[in-house]
Amino acid sequence: MKLNIIVDSSCDLPKKYLDKLNIAPITIKFKNLVVQDRIDISPEEFYEKLKSINYSPKTAAPSPGDFLKHLKKDHENFIFAISSALSSSYNNAVLAKNIFLEKLDNSFIHVFDTLNASVGEGLIVLKLLELKEKSMDNSTLINELDAYIEDLNTFFILEHMDNLINSGRLNKMVGKLVKFLNIKLLMGKDQNGAIKLYERIRGSKKASQKLLKYIEKHGKDLENKYLGIAHYDCYQKALNFKEEVEKKYNFKDIIITEIGPTIATYADRKALLISF
Repeated sequence: MKLNIIVDSSCDLPKKYLDKLNIAPITIKFKNLVVQDRIDISPEEFYEKLKSINYSPKTAAPSPGDFLKHLKKDHENFIFAISSALSSSYNNAVLAKNIFLEKLDNSFIHVFDTLNASVGEGLIVLKLLELKEKSMDNSTLINELDAYIEDLNTFFILEHMDNLINSGRLNKMVGKLVKFLNIKLLMGKDQNGAIKLYERIRGSKKASQKLLKYIEKHGKDLENKYLGIAHYDCYQKALNFKEEVEKKYNFKDIIITEIGPTIATYADRKALLISF
């Protein structure tokens, strides 16, 4: 059977990969405008839009219908959703699966809770494509991918706190203090796919160096793994980090991509996120 891959729009990968996927869009709500991520607005357009407002837009997960319209009979359907700890996208994808199977109960559909977002979600898709080349049965493939998800690390550094403050996810007084002291937040996912604060670091350079050390601390078997680097409007910063990584570690490959509108809603400009 043919392969059909569906992702929600929190999945960040270079365009050459995304063009081959079906995307269930996350809705982004401004005060006077509602758009669908990666359908109505590109990362570049979103970055420009954020510069003109002084509040954070709201996001809403894809509906079951957004997933349902991409499911195909006589295909192997794989759905990848942002961590269920961050969104109802996964639950809505499962609802879409159940609705589809009520009519076509012999179809193959598997929904992955990626416990991740951004390029972390993207790396899981690439892992599926890699495993598919080995011609393994779907039961084995799913077990392999579940193990990969469990082992996947994601960390990110926030340079600016405006979006977190405006969205109410960071106390205003704490946010002002963090900005005044030039403190950078090194954050990442925990084992349940929720966001965890790992360290507070003074200055961008120290934060970047610490991120490099986290690869050594949390990584293993790197020569057989991809490193994903996602950036919010700071390609040169991502490229510089890639070059530093290559001096210290021997990844199978390193992918640089933009942070899409959904994640950028919270990450803010100059943010850098890595997954491996």
